[in-house]
Amino acid sequence: MQKIIYTIKELDKVSKEILGNVSSRILCFYGEMGAGKTTLIKAMVRSLGGGDQANSPTFGIVNEYQSQKGELLGYHFDFYRLENEGEALDLGLEDYFSQDSWVFIEWPEKIGAQLPQSYTSISLEILDPVTRKIEITQAD
Repeated sequence: MQKIIYTIKELDKVSKEILGNVSSRILCFYGEMGAGKTTLIKAMVRSLGGGDQANSPTFGIVNEYQSQKGELLGYHFDFYRLENEGEALDLGLEDYFSQDSWVFIEWPEKIGAQLPQSYTSISLEILDPVTRKIEITQAD
């Protein structure tokens, strides 16, 4: 398990560090509302060359991100509003997992049994208004 404590000013550096040290391209983000899950994902998309295009897909459930050159970077899921795991399956979730791209998942606990065997868990905790703690673990 890796632990990182950071402030918003260090976000870009932290996002690059995380991306460079994970063994899975499927990243599951855990944390209460307002913990910074979407903000961290935005920084990661920027670090991957996606510019400032990242937004929470709260109402659309999934966003697709591309590099500034038009290449696929990955997908961003927000499962907060899901009623059941079946809704995620209806989206073709397994197809997204089998692609060679990044997959960022907010509220993965809503699809627990549908998660692949291997993914990286990123838990965010609010320490104060500008400081967060991240715990990163690999699920195999």
